[in-house]
Amino acid sequence: MVGRLGGPQCIQYRTVLAESTGKKAVGRRMEIGIPKEIMNSEFRVAAVPAGVNTLVKADHRVFVEQGAGSGSNIDDAEFAAAGAVLVPGAREVFARAEMIIKVKEPLPAEYEYLRTGQILFTYLHLAPRPELTEFLCRRKINGIGYETVQLADGSLPLLTPMSQVAGRMAVQVGARYLEKTNGGAGVLLGGVPGVDPGRVTIIGPGVVGTNATRVALAMGADVTLIGTNMERLARLDELYGGRMTTLVSNEYNISRQVADSDLVVGAALIPGGRAPKLVTGDMVSRMRPGSVIVDVAIDQGGCVETSRVTSHAEPTFTVDGVIHYGVANMPGAVPRTSTFALTNVTLPFALEIADKGLDRALRENASLRKGLNVYDGMIVQPNVAGSQGKEWRDPFRDADSGGEQTGMGSAER
Repeated sequence: MVGRLGGPQCIQYRTVLAESTGKKAVGRRMEIGIPKEIMNSEFRVAAVPAGVNTLVKADHRVFVEQGAGSGSNIDDAEFAAAGAVLVPGAREVFARAEMIIKVKEPLPAEYEYLRTGQILFTYLHLAPRPELTEFLCRRKINGIGYETVQLADGSLPLLTPMSQVAGRMAVQVGARYLEKTNGGAGVLLGGVPGVDPGRVTIIGPGVVGTNATRVALAMGADVTLIGTNMERLARLDELYGGRMTTLVSNEYNISRQVADSDLVVGAALIPGGRAPKLVTGDMVSRMRPGSVIVDVAIDQGGCVETSRVTSHAEPTFTVDGVIHYGVANMPGAVPRTSTFALTNVTLPFALEIADKGLDRALRENASLRKGLNVYDGMIVQPNVAGSQGKEWRDPFRDADSGGEQTGMGSAER
């Protein structure tokens, strides 16, 4: 199959032939690179064949690293049939592309591949990563973070699908680690007739919290949802017919609920900023041994004081007898579902950047502009700057506010 007309070998041959004659394909406006993800147990890929085909039909050229889709059960031949140019390694993908589309933030091993002026479109999660922020600014990478692209209604369309996945997974993961064979207290979340169900506390009623609530209730758990958005709490209370408890977020309520919980799901979010530490080490120390914390907010620093980033290879650690799960790329465990869910929402923005060029796309699309984290050596996203105590500067704000804006970030209190 690989050797057929239109397969990888043919496309690679045509590419080499065009380059050897010094001619560029007519109508090509942007060259786009899709590298293979290298984070531990990260099996997602930033594009699917249908998306590649859309970009190619719009006269863009897409370079896909060989094997990039294997973790999501997408083989090279499918990408080639969609019009991608397959290349053997990440170095070549980065070298050829004006825009790099990824799933996760670049790791140190990828830093050397990034070029000054290159567009990086991916989850960045820069707030707890000052080293990466400094590198991107020093190299003058133009970085757009999926997690901060924001619509006029405040929703985060590129974060939503992965938050849905992570929220639903959080309760599954927690239930697994509550099993005695996995070090837990031996609690069945749904209970059985005559025995109390497990108690689940979910902190943050956003997309993650809403989806975690849905799964926890479906499993028959005793659920408490804590948050500051009273309208959303009321809506969820009405949706689930009073089958759960809702509480306003404050130290008193969080402390009481955490101490009495079998499973705590951390789902607090400040778009672009470091997650607030809502669960203290003292609260954790009062939990029962064998209880579980799943801190979904860990990719933004975590909302539990005792949390730290873990991996799918070593997902948990224990503090004061409490099991902590801090995998920053939870959806990578279900890559087929996650890849298609993610690329459904990222493709229109990628296509707009490719069609218009970065600057014009940013000026014309306010939602995309909110996704810009770093640009031409400066931090643009205020919450990133605030989390790191650095200055921010937004040269594109004149598109809707009458002039460039600057500010000094301040660390969260």
